[in-house]
Amino acid sequence: MITEACVTKQPKGLSVFEKYLTAWVLLCIAAGILLGKIAPGVARSLDDMAIFVNGAPVVSIPIAICLFFMMYPIMVKIDFASVIKAGRSGKPVGLTLFVNWAIKPFTMYAIALLFLGVLFRGFIGAEATDLVKMPFGLDLAVGTTHGAGTVVLHEGVKMLQVPLWRSYLAGCILLGIAPCTAMVLVWGYLARGNDGLTLVMVAINSLTMLVLYGVLGGFLLGVGRLPVPWQALVLSIGIYVALPLVAGYVSRKWLIAAKGEAWFTEKFLHVLTPITIIALLTTLVLLFSFKGEVILSNPLTILWIAIPLFIQTNLIFWLAYLLARRLKLRYEDAAPSAMIGASNHFEVAIATATMLFGLSSGAALATVVGVLIEVPVMLMLVKICLRTTHWFAPKGV
Repeated sequence: MITEACVTKQPKGLSVFEKYLTAWVLLCIAAGILLGKIAPGVARSLDDMAIFVNGAPVVSIPIAICLFFMMYPIMVKIDFASVIKAGRSGKPVGLTLFVNWAIKPFTMYAIALLFLGVLFRGFIGAEATDLVKMPFGLDLAVGTTHGAGTVVLHEGVKMLQVPLWRSYLAGCILLGIAPCTAMVLVWGYLARGNDGLTLVMVAINSLTMLVLYGVLGGFLLGVGRLPVPWQALVLSIGIYVALPLVAGYVSRKWLIAAKGEAWFTEKFLHVLTPITIIALLTTLVLLFSFKGEVILSNPLTILWIAIPLFIQTNLIFWLAYLLARRLKLRYEDAAPSAMIGASNHFEVAIATATMLFGLSSGAALATVVGVLIEVPVMLMLVKICLRTTHWFAPKGV
């Protein structure tokens, strides 16, 4: 059994930022819309500070900086050496990997397609379109059809015009292939789960994402007729997962060697705690400065996106939770196994959507809705776990 010695730092519960994350996101929506109205050029000027390839913006430098600081504090907390201990808990780790990578991406695609592409398509606007970035590495002529989109010239830059509902679908797909590797430490702690096992699963999921995120993302986006070149996904994973992961691993190792583990845990991590949320909220203000008009013209947009995400979260939780019971796992292992699949790594999803489709895209907006519902839905599932501990064998049995 994996013990608590594997855990760098046990969560103490929700911080002020985490507890009121939904409220902070709502404030960011308001601030972003206000910024878009008062100074519409500010966010656009920041987003124009980019690395260009073939005349098209590929990486927004300000957003890349924000997103790096969203990811680095998560990665530096993980003791990847504990991954080797996972063999002692084969069933819960195997269950988590199976649900996260063999089931969750495909149920997310199916549920989002049903609701956004069929049931809610008329509400979203059957003929409504969205302008997204030209796929990285492609230089198609204006008027060329690519997937479900058409290449158009917008303000002197080639863009891909796609159905708006498909853009939202892309954001849902990116959420569905991103199992949580940060907040799940909090959810597992609140549900009184095995913190050591949670940490091991976080480390394994972080490493697995380096391989499977691009593969599944490329496949499902292609099926959804929003094909993205593989080099774009590889670049996105490299910048937003591999870079902070390597930086976290190297700096963690160096700081512990230089300052000691007590200083690293009690001082350094304490300073980092709010950085992820602050970077996230900064990114959201910029995002909503672009999407304000869409929301104001159709305020139910967020609801249409939130419904399939809510259904998906509950479906994955109950599937993993009931499978854990069928496998006769202890409650302490069952709770985090279900939580890590139910929650999403929205930082990576936002980062990838922003890079692939643009800060102003419907795909980016859909990933933000994932942030909006994350805390209240996961707190609801924590309460369900605490009320069903009797479903599982007592600790030590």
